[in-house]
Amino acid sequence: MTARTPNLDGSLHPDFQPVADVLRDQIKRYPGGAAACVYHRGECVVDLWGGVRDETGHPWIRDTMSPSFSTTKGVATTLLHRMVDQGLLDYDDMVAKHWPEFAQAGKERITVRHVLSHQSGLYHIRQMIDSADRMLDWEHMIAAIERTPPIHRPGERTGYHGLTYGFLVGEILRRVTGRPFPQLVQEEIAGPLGLDGLYIGAPEDALPRAAKLIWPPESWFSTMSLVQAAETGPGSTVLAGVGSILHRALRLGGVEFDAESLLDALAPRGIKSFDFSGADTLRAAIPAANGLFTARSLARMYAALAGGGEIDGVRLISRETLRRATELQEPTKERRVIPFDMRWRLGWHGVFTLRGVVHGAYGHFGFGGSGAWADPGRELSAALIVNSGMGTPFGDLRIVRITSAVLESASARRRSLVRSTAAARPALPAPATRPESAAAIDLASQHPSGLAKSSV
Repeated sequence: MTARTPNLDGSLHPDFQPVADVLRDQIKRYPGGAAACVYHRGECVVDLWGGVRDETGHPWIRDTMSPSFSTTKGVATTLLHRMVDQGLLDYDDMVAKHWPEFAQAGKERITVRHVLSHQSGLYHIRQMIDSADRMLDWEHMIAAIERTPPIHRPGERTGYHGLTYGFLVGEILRRVTGRPFPQLVQEEIAGPLGLDGLYIGAPEDALPRAAKLIWPPESWFSTMSLVQAAETGPGSTVLAGVGSILHRALRLGGVEFDAESLLDALAPRGIKSFDFSGADTLRAAIPAANGLFTARSLARMYAALAGGGEIDGVRLISRETLRRATELQEPTKERRVIPFDMRWRLGWHGVFTLRGVVHGAYGHFGFGGSGAWADPGRELSAALIVNSGMGTPFGDLRIVRITSAVLESASARRRSLVRSTAAARPALPAPATRPESAAAIDLASQHPSGLAKSSV
């Protein structure tokens, strides 16, 4: 029997066909659905979606949003930089300057910079709360953070704050603005940019647009296998076995892995049964992990960042604040939770492809394959959302493959535009036939926003 070839809906510029090819392949190979969007030089050049949005097979449609795990951190980060730009706080402020109750249990010297660079030593949510359901209660989480001492001296180590990052950033923002986090997202990002689906704490009327997460069978090396082991008890032989295998596998590549720190950061008790796509979760604000997005909205937000902080006359962040926010932070000698060099900026990390790191680009990827990023050097941004959780403790390669295809396509488009411009110069003889690049541009002009309608 011939395998089904998934259909994609939406539109794309012909130069970006490799992105469609990769997205179609991913929808074919993985359960669920996905959407991808790309902006180049301030214009949307890819807007595609396909697959299904739940286990009953309802098709993914244009306005489908999906829970996107740590991709959410990129939005929370952007919001904080916008408040810095408005003069409400600065990166080297002590957190306690704005949040006095934070200065308990040895946290008085922690700065906003420590929080954004994952060096505050407050990633250990498993030691802070007795149940993952506590994340639905903002006040409980803030009180838990206030009374918890850091697990190491601020700045001593980099420890990925997998779930606590959003509460730390969110409470700082609430203190300096007087507004709750979901309101800030709408008033400071979604509204000004005219976004069609960007929520962290979604209203009731947005919930019917949400895709349901589809969990595939667990693998021995998946995050969920570690979580399952943790649920049997911290001293269990199962946990020791899984952690030992991961430790040995990564050590072969010269990477030291600490399974205990990963569980501390990502596995509060009861996390295995916590429903990240449930209505109660989507209505709550967990700004490190429960964003509900379209790829279109994420890509447009990052397009503003790729354009020096502005798109279509709307300035999100000034160039100077963006310059400060995107400076590489000094790496620490020790790393916990994620054992790799993530090339941290202030809240955003580096962008990774199948060929390595993209110089000057930044964004945030999430468990399950989602992610979004900006590349100011190429005036390029991209986003991918999915609804099938996959991968190792360090995510999976779907956003990496999409990123690689986007960069390949953008390079081809630059060559195409250069050839087209050269052919149009009056000083040069007109070609006997129209060049292929010009044909692609004409094709693009047949659809609004410069896109060719896709029915692939």
